[in-house]
Amino acid sequence: MRLLHTMLRVADLQKSIDFYSNILQMKLLRQSENADYKYTLAFLGYGDESDTTVLELTYNWGTTEYDLGNAYGHIAIETDDIYATCEMIKKMGGQVTREAGPVKGGTTVIAFVKDPDGYQIELINKKDAGKGLGAGS
Repeated sequence: MRLLHTMLRVADLQKSIDFYSNILQMKLLRQSENADYKYTLAFLGYGDESDTTVLELTYNWGTTEYDLGNAYGHIAIETDDIYATCEMIKKMGGQVTREAGPVKGGTTVIAFVKDPDGYQIELINKKDAGKGLGAGS
């Protein structure tokens, strides 16, 4: 088995595609509409779906906002240089909600950004990815 995709419902599909493709530099892999059930799907990622986990954006026609609830946490994305990535995101109009720095109680360097719908995205330096908190965690 393998993890295929994570799905997020979005209020403005094009705005979300622009954020994930331009600011977070994902590639739009495919997009399809279902006119009978009034929704559009867009799949984005950093590689082909056959090799990597991707993000599915679901736009339900006519829905302009969602209650994000309190169960959702975040999506994590690995980056080569978290400090440069945060600066690039801010220059492109993205919202960094937690500047890059060590996680509380550890050494792993993280940052958080918010997408157009308010979903949190954690950035983790490549060298720290998969190490938990760091410093013996």
